[in-house]
Amino acid sequence: MPIGDRRRHTDDSDEHGGADRKRRRGPEVNEIEHRLENLIVRVGEKSTSSLESNLEGLAQVLETDLETYKSKILAILKTCVLDAPEKLTIYSTLVGLLNAKNHNFGGEFVEMLMKQLRDELIAQNYDNALHVIVFMCDLVNCRVVSAHSCMSFLEGLIEVAFQEDIPQVRSDWFVYAVLYALPWVGAELTEKKGNDLKEMLDAITRFLEQRQKLHVQMLRVWSGDKPHVQEEYLDCLAAQVTKLRTENWQEKHIARHYVAFDAVLCDALQHNLPSFVPAGHQETSVYPLPTVIFRLFDYTDCPENGPVLPGAHSIERFLVEEELNWIVRRHYIDRKECAAALLNYSRKLRVPLNYVILEVVFGQLFRLPSPPCPPLFYGSLLIELCKLQPNSMPQVLAQAAELLYQRVETMQPACVDRLVDWFSYHLSNFQYRWSWADWEDCLKCDELAPKQVFAREVLVKCMRSPYHQRVQEILPADYAPLIPEKPQVHFKYSGEEGEKLLGASVAHQVAQAIRNKCTNEEALELLKNCPNPDEMSGFNPLAIDVFVSVLLHLGSKSFSHSFAALTRYHQALKTLTEGNEDAQMVVLRALYDLWKNHQQMMTVLVDKLLKMQIVECNCVVSWIFSDEMKPQFLRQWTWEVMQSALVKLSRHVQRLRAELEAADNEDTKEDTKEDTKEDSEMKADDDDEQTVESKSADAVKEKTQKLRSAEEFQRNLLLSVFHKFTILLTEHLLTSEAEGRDFNSYWYKWVTGRFKQIFLSQSDEVWKLCSELETSLFTNDIDSHILEIFHQFRALRR
Repeated sequence: MPIGDRRRHTDDSDEHGGADRKRRRGPEVNEIEHRLENLIVRVGEKSTSSLESNLEGLAQVLETDLETYKSKILAILKTCVLDAPEKLTIYSTLVGLLNAKNHNFGGEFVEMLMKQLRDELIAQNYDNALHVIVFMCDLVNCRVVSAHSCMSFLEGLIEVAFQEDIPQVRSDWFVYAVLYALPWVGAELTEKKGNDLKEMLDAITRFLEQRQKLHVQMLRVWSGDKPHVQEEYLDCLAAQVTKLRTENWQEKHIARHYVAFDAVLCDALQHNLPSFVPAGHQETSVYPLPTVIFRLFDYTDCPENGPVLPGAHSIERFLVEEELNWIVRRHYIDRKECAAALLNYSRKLRVPLNYVILEVVFGQLFRLPSPPCPPLFYGSLLIELCKLQPNSMPQVLAQAAELLYQRVETMQPACVDRLVDWFSYHLSNFQYRWSWADWEDCLKCDELAPKQVFAREVLVKCMRSPYHQRVQEILPADYAPLIPEKPQVHFKYSGEEGEKLLGASVAHQVAQAIRNKCTNEEALELLKNCPNPDEMSGFNPLAIDVFVSVLLHLGSKSFSHSFAALTRYHQALKTLTEGNEDAQMVVLRALYDLWKNHQQMMTVLVDKLLKMQIVECNCVVSWIFSDEMKPQFLRQWTWEVMQSALVKLSRHVQRLRAELEAADNEDTKEDTKEDTKEDSEMKADDDDEQTVESKSADAVKEKTQKLRSAEEFQRNLLLSVFHKFTILLTEHLLTSEAEGRDFNSYWYKWVTGRFKQIFLSQSDEVWKLCSELETSLFTNDIDSHILEIFHQFRALRR
């Protein structure tokens, strides 16, 4: 029995009073709405009946309930449009069937979607806006929207691209949205509005020819175009749409369910889309950044007896990849669910699925400036994929790893870091087994050659104690030069040589006192006995070195022990270092002397020192760029420390902004409440009111001052980082020229890669400084090779 019939039957048989009927109606309505939602959301999932019969039956059920539950049905369908793009053509067909039965419903649905599109663009939810645009276009196929109004709608979006005084990224997005939608509606528009479509595509071609693409160098994973050309995303999609157009818009991927209902839909009344003008550009507007298309495989990498991998300019390649990207974005919270959804992809028999999945996953992992999901998610997802497909996925993944290794020579340093992190994590889940002998060519390379750097950093990540001995046993003997020192503590005040060091006797006294759980004050008192080799400095560097070395040595058993030691003597450390960058540098040097063979411990403890405000971010940056750290300057762990410091400061600034905004909002609410009170309701004690208002104003003022101080600190730090990079690279370029050497060495490539990495990882804050950087640092006096990196970054949002 249809839902509506059952409801009426229940109401007619109700013999109780009105109050009792109202009491029971609430739960009953909720139950019916819940069932409606379940029916709509689950349509298209596994069923014993065909999809066509399910759609027809669902349309009949919904038609029966439209009068009573129209607003609820509209809301559910809107949510499905936004959250289930992989079922787009199912829902467009459903809307077409409902429109054929109830013309007014179709009109209300179209108006609701147009309003939703406007809201999504204002809220800068561009993925949602894209889903709405594509859905709107597909409604043309289902005879809900007229072709001529759809054409006018798309032309209106293209007009935005040609507006003056707007950033290119805004124009790019609107052009991308139109190209994105054309595979669904291109054939229909060609038939009914062919000349208009041709003129629009010609305009897009002119736009693409004029736009600048300096940003591509900043975003490409590899510096070269072999074996795959690294295309800018808009150029690639335009080429795919152009090829589709030459093939008369015939593609074999989009499931066009409406074809089965052509007899029903052909007589439906169509709606004209209302006039749509996107909200104008504002200074605060933020648009999606451009991307570079990632390619790892071509058809020759795939098995000959399986489905063929679509070509790079095939629209099928784009559509498959986009649907897999949707799946990852929708299920990334649950790696098992995500892996199962990827492997159960509805078009899996038409493409070499494992290869396409891996290309999509690695494409997301290596995306610059940052991957869409946390990097660790991709590692866990790949492991789940191997578990679900044990007979095929591990082999394809090994093939992918081999290709990535062979191409690491031209890979961006930021991407090399992610490759190192993923591969070492993957090995740790498979007992570190790998065909290491196949990669022995890295042993013959320069120590800064990307292949050797990659292999060495992977081994460093793998060799966490107690795995050092295990990995050492697995590796071929030839890898001995790359095997890092055993990650263990080195306490310089112990042993025969340590006893001779200045401060050794105090170190033993402090160690004994800490074992006896002395107080912070007692520890500081003992440190007064420590000789001061640099009395002119205003502090005792040896006392700090002794205290930090002893404290962390006693807590060296584990991370937890180290954290507990730092927490217990936090006040003593603050007293020794607060406000003194030189003193904080001593803390970092002592930490490095103790744990220089254990990069993970270094990274974690520096992060802890930053959290506890024992050292400040600017001190960490100065330490990394110092002469004593030159041997470690290009190691991955130092850049993890640098990024940690910069990110931590950025989060601190963001938190202060949020607190100030919350305080301002609260203050505004209080003012509004006071303004709406009647005189008769005013409190008698005006003095108390003024006191409360004064405290609120003082709180806002205090938060404002904190934010300004933090922003100024961040500004100065970023300027300092870029200045240090500029000096470093300039010295290298001048020295190379003077000595007649090629400046484009491995060292230069790594450092420029790290330079780009800082720009990208801190992009939100750096964009605010662009004008100042352009006038004070990146002027025409700077070498063009350095200046080009800055210009590439600026081009990302221009």
